[in-house]
Amino acid sequence: SKLTSLGQLEMTWRSRVHFHPLLVRVLHKSRLRYYGKPEKKVDMPYQAYFEVADGSGMMSMVLWNSLCPEWYNSMKVGTVLLLEQYAVKTSYPFKTQPTPGDSQMKRFATIEISLNVRDPPTKISIIPEEMVKPEWGLPEVKYRFITRSELDDLPNNHSCDVIGLVTFVGRAERARKREHGEDFWLYRWAHAIDGTSDQPFILEIFATSQPDVFEHIHPMTYLVCTQMRVVRDLTESPSSTVYLTTSNESQIFITGCHKGQPYTKDTKVKNFIQWTKTQNEADQMKKTVIGGYYPFPRPPSNFLKY
Repeated sequence: SKLTSLGQLEMTWRSRVHFHPLLVRVLHKSRLRYYGKPEKKVDMPYQAYFEVADGSGMMSMVLWNSLCPEWYNSMKVGTVLLLEQYAVKTSYPFKTQPTPGDSQMKRFATIEISLNVRDPPTKISIIPEEMVKPEWGLPEVKYRFITRSELDDLPNNHSCDVIGLVTFVGRAERARKREHGEDFWLYRWAHAIDGTSDQPFILEIFATSQPDVFEHIHPMTYLVCTQMRVVRDLTESPSSTVYLTTSNESQIFITGCHKGQPYTKDTKVKNFIQWTKTQNEADQMKKTVIGGYYPFPRPPSNFLKY
């Protein structure tokens, strides 16, 4: 059928009611958001953002309400979609922005694609990877993997992806979303090593929309975390309190989930796998820890400083 591109869509959307189909690849995926309120009568108040791209650039796509339970898990990073009968709206200005793996990619930030059950009823098709043709010009998923030895030089709030062997995982803890609110964030701390430094990655992993993965992070698993943010305590000595925290677009993968993921082609991921082959499993097992209370960032060593 006659296709349009994201670039053409941005130029012509105001003068059209019906749009030609789009062929795009998912590059980023946000966590699922529940926006239900007691006074609002919405059957399934869910929303999820995706960043999708074709040869002309990248744009946000929003999945609404009952389409979320139906499609959210099938739309993975790297999935190619054919979209028909979608709506186009002006962008929501306050949403979080993932950092693209390809810094050269053009971003269309004024509008977003809206996928709904009605007005109009969107038709979504997933194109299997083996049927994707090179002449479609769809961009590959690119990552920003770093090693542990590179982390100390990165600035606060820098966005990156990491892979490591888990040596510690803490219990799930809760933090209030707002001071007097009743909603909580669920998170856990983990340590992962990659052989490039004596220090581990310290990871603050919030429960994203992947409960099956969040609950099964355990020592000796290969852990991949994407779209992590560097957090530095700039008041203390900066190197001692650097850790990584998840963002709204973070995806987490553990042993058993890696097959077929786009990051398996990344050089730093391949280097890490080579390093793990040189390690003795029994020796690493002796150094692993699970559970317990993990106070971080650490309180000062003496009471006066505290």
